[in-house]
Amino acid sequence: MTQLIVALDVPSAEEAEQLVEQLRELDVLVKIGLEALYGYPERILSYCEARDVRMFVDAKLHDIPRTVGAAIKQLVRPNVHVINVHALGGLEMMRAAVDASGERSAELGITPPHIFAVTILTSIGAEDFNELGLQGGPGENAIRLAALARDAGCSGVVCSAHEVRDLKRFFGDDFLTLTPGIRPTGSAHGDQKRVTTPAQAVAAGADYLVVGRPIVEAPDAFAAARAILEEMSVEASSGTTR
Repeated sequence: MTQLIVALDVPSAEEAEQLVEQLRELDVLVKIGLEALYGYPERILSYCEARDVRMFVDAKLHDIPRTVGAAIKQLVRPNVHVINVHALGGLEMMRAAVDASGERSAELGITPPHIFAVTILTSIGAEDFNELGLQGGPGENAIRLAALARDAGCSGVVCSAHEVRDLKRFFGDDFLTLTPGIRPTGSAHGDQKRVTTPAQAVAAGADYLVVGRPIVEAPDAFAAARAILEEMSVEASSGTTR
C-alpha cells in the first residue's frame, strides 16, 4: 500500500516539532531534508525517534564512495526508514552506501533502512536536459539510473510519478519508487515541473509519496494530510493501480 511522507521543510526545530505533533495520529512518515539536516539535525532526529515516528532522511548524498559510506553510518539510527543518495554518484558510491547501512544497522541491532537513489529531480523538466548535457528525456534517464541503483543493491529510486509505471515494468514491483512533486488538484506547483496528483501517483503504482508545501503551509496541516490520505485510499481501493 502506498505510504505518505510529509516533508518537514521548515526553518526551525520548533516548527518541525509542532508538525510532528500535529501529524502523529496519522499513519505517515516525515521527511528530514537539507533544511533540517543543516539547521537542527540531532534535535529533530532525536525528537522523531523518541516519538516512534518513521523518518525519510532526504540527504541526497553525492560524493566519493568512502565519504558517502561514512555519512550513511552517521545517519542510520532507529526509526530512520529511508536514506537517499544521488544515482549520478555512480555504482561504486551507491554500493558503499548500501554496505555502510547494513554494517551500521548490524552494530545497532536494527533493521537496515532502505537506500534509495535519486534519478532525475522533479524540478528538472525535459527542456533542461540539453543544458545539462544529458541525452534522452526524463524517462529514459530515470530507467538508466534505476538500473545502476538496482545493480548496486538499492531498494529503489526517487523519481517522478510519470516514470513509475515504466520502472515497475522493467524492474518489478519489489523495486520501490518514492515520488516527490505531488500536488493535490488546485495546488500551486512552485518550483516543481514534473508533478502529479496523489491519486495519479497511486494509480501509477508509487510506493511512497512525498508532499510538503500543500500540507506544511495549509491552515490545518492535519486536515490537509488526512485529505491526501483519503484521496490515496480511494484510488487504491478502486482497483485501477497498474
